[in-house]
Amino acid sequence: MAPMGIRLSPLGVAVFCLLGLGVLYHLYSGFLAGRFASFLLGGPHALAGGIGSDGLVDLRELLAASVAAAVRGGAEINSEEHVDENNPEIIAWDHIIPDDIARQVQPKLVPAESITMWIDPLDATQEYTENLSQYVTTMVCAAVDGKPIVGVIHKPFSGYTAWAMVNGGSNIQPRSSYNERTPTIIVSRSHEGQVKQMAWQSFGNQTAIIKAGGAGYKVLSLLNVPEVNQEKADVYIHVTFIKKWDICAGNAMLKALGGRMTTLAGEDITYTGSDGNEDGLIASIKMNHQALVEKLPVLAKTSRN
Repeated sequence: MAPMGIRLSPLGVAVFCLLGLGVLYHLYSGFLAGRFASFLLGGPHALAGGIGSDGLVDLRELLAASVAAAVRGGAEINSEEHVDENNPEIIAWDHIIPDDIARQVQPKLVPAESITMWIDPLDATQEYTENLSQYVTTMVCAAVDGKPIVGVIHKPFSGYTAWAMVNGGSNIQPRSSYNERTPTIIVSRSHEGQVKQMAWQSFGNQTAIIKAGGAGYKVLSLLNVPEVNQEKADVYIHVTFIKKWDICAGNAMLKALGGRMTTLAGEDITYTGSDGNEDGLIASIKMNHQALVEKLPVLAKTSRN
């Protein structure tokens, strides 16, 4: 039987394990000063080989393990003591489903071969090196048949963790209101000028622009995050190439909450095949997403990098 696929940001490390008794993916590669610890997943449903006898994986367990992985990875980033590369530490998951997940999410079995894990163990890498720690996140996402289903975004320097599962539940919600007429738009620090011109052309020159690092941070800016240093935006726009491990978790989170993340042309992003999205993105929630897409200039919709 085929295992689930794992797509890992090469800046990261890691390794996320299959659900299975005694099955471990070895630690991958180091990044900067830290490492992700491996997670040993398993339980009554699992057999040697990592998948249940029927070739199925429980998405609720995968969500719980993803939260544990993101938090453990964050601990590696925000710590002076790290795993010795020559003697890697193995962290075993205790198979306990956290209460908030157990209350909301029912077990759901899907074929293991339909799952692709997208992991970013250090989002906002540039900002991390500049000590702009507010932008840094660790992210884990599970896509099923290319559709983002489970998303976890963890802030290692504040300890805040957001999770959501499509048709499951979440520990985060949208804000009560958004400005659709003259939205505040959050963009990458490196692309502020390019997006500003496009935003003013689309929404008027009163449109406010927030420049920020990290795709995870930008998605959280659209939601109700109880942190004073989390900026708030109405729309997230990115106009150039971006890796799918940067956006899968946020895409799953928005989808679970009724929002959308698409290419600039309004097409869904598929999390199979290549590891990059060349068509830019626009993300929103509790807004008319298609109307936002239609306001974008044609040049932006055909953007490439």
